[in-house]
Amino acid sequence: MWSLIAPISSLLSGVALLLLGNGLLNTLLTLRGVAEGYSTTMLGLIMSGYFVGFLLGTWLATPLVRRIGHIRAFACCAALAAIAALLHLLLIDPWVWLLLRVLYGLALVTLYMVIESWLNAQAPNEKRGQVFAVYMAVNLGALALAQQLLHLADPVQFTLFAIAAILISAALMPITLTRQAQPALPESPPTNLRHLWQIAPLAIIAAGLSGLAMGGFWGMAPVYASLAGFDTSGVGLLMTATILGGALLQWPIGIYSDRHDRRQVLLWVVLLAVVLALVMSLLPAGTLLLGAIFIWGGLAFAIYPIAVAQLIDQLRSDEILSGSASLLMVNGIGSVCGPLLAGVLMEQLGASALPLYFASTLGLLAAYAFYRLRHVSDLVSGDAAHFVPMLRTSPTVLELMPDAPPQDHEAAEEPSPNAS
Repeated sequence: MWSLIAPISSLLSGVALLLLGNGLLNTLLTLRGVAEGYSTTMLGLIMSGYFVGFLLGTWLATPLVRRIGHIRAFACCAALAAIAALLHLLLIDPWVWLLLRVLYGLALVTLYMVIESWLNAQAPNEKRGQVFAVYMAVNLGALALAQQLLHLADPVQFTLFAIAAILISAALMPITLTRQAQPALPESPPTNLRHLWQIAPLAIIAAGLSGLAMGGFWGMAPVYASLAGFDTSGVGLLMTATILGGALLQWPIGIYSDRHDRRQVLLWVVLLAVVLALVMSLLPAGTLLLGAIFIWGGLAFAIYPIAVAQLIDQLRSDEILSGSASLLMVNGIGSVCGPLLAGVLMEQLGASALPLYFASTLGLLAAYAFYRLRHVSDLVSGDAAHFVPMLRTSPTVLELMPDAPPQDHEAAEEPSPNAS
C-alpha cells in the first residue's frame, strides 16, 4: 500500500488540507448566517451559490489550467478561495455572500481538477481503483474531521474563519512543492443527455434526485441541527455522524449491489432512506437522532454511486466517460436547486421540513425505481460494473474510476510565465 501512496502523498496531503478548510467553512457559514438572522430561504440561496459556481467551474477550469499550468492555476484558485473565506467575515451581507459562494465554488472545482488530473497521471491503469478508493477515503475523512474543528471557537468570532483560510492556504504547500511532472489535461468528455436518457433513464433520475437531496443536506443540515436544538458542538457531531455513516455503510451496500439486481438494491436503499427521514422529522435533538442520521447518511451517500454503477452496466466501454460526465452534470444541477428548495420549506415548516424534504425527493425516486423494476427490463451491456464509493468532485476524477477505459497521460512542461 505504501508503494501506491508514496508517489501521490503530496497530492493527498494537499486535498486533505483543502477539504479540512472547505468542510469547516461550509458548516461555519450556515451557523454564522443563523446568528446574523438570515432567513432559511436566504441561507438556502447562499448555499446554492456554491453549487452554481462549482457547476460553472466544470467548464471554465480546463481553459484556465491549460493557459497558465497546473501549479499556477492551483495557487491562483487557492488564494481566491482563502480570500473568499475571509471576505465572508469582513462583508456581512447576504447578497455579497451569495457572490462569494459562487466564486468559491468556481475556485474549488479548479482545485479538484488540478489534483485529480495529477492523480490520473500518477496512477497505473491496473491500480486506478485502489488510488480512487484512497482518494475518496481521504475526502470523506477530511470532511468528517473538519466538523470537529467547530469546537475550537464560537462561529460569531473571527477564529474559525481564519482557521478555514489557513487550511486552504496550507494546501498550497504540498502541491506547489511537488516534483511531479505536470500532466497533459485530457479533453473534457462530451455529454449527450438525450442519448443517455434513452439508455439509462433510471440512472439519470437517481443522479438528479440524489443531487436535490444531498445538495439540501450539505447546504442546510447545519441550519437544521441548530434549529432542532443542537449547540455548535452538536452541529459538528451531527455532520460528522452523517459523513461517517456515508463513508462506512457505502462499502457493504456496494458489495451487495454488485451481486444482485442493482435496481432492486437502489429501490430498497431509497425506501429505507425515506423511512429514516420520516423518523428523523419526529425525533428531538439527541442520541436517537444522531443514530438515525448516521444510518440515513450511509444510505443517502450510496445512491449516486449506485446510479453511476447502474449507468455503466448499460454502456459500452467507450461510452463510460461521456456517460459518467453527463450523470455528474445532472447531479450538479440537482445540487444547485437542493439548498434553495430546502430553505424555502424550512422557512414555512421549521426544522422538521429538512428531513421531510429528504423523504419527498427520495420518495419520488423510489416511485420511479419501482415503476422501472415492474415494467421495464434494463439490459446490461458487457460485464457488470463495480460499485465504488464516491463523492461528487470534478469531472476529471471519472478517469480514475476502475471501470473507465485506460487513458494515456503524457507529462507536459509548465508554460512559461509569459505564456499567452
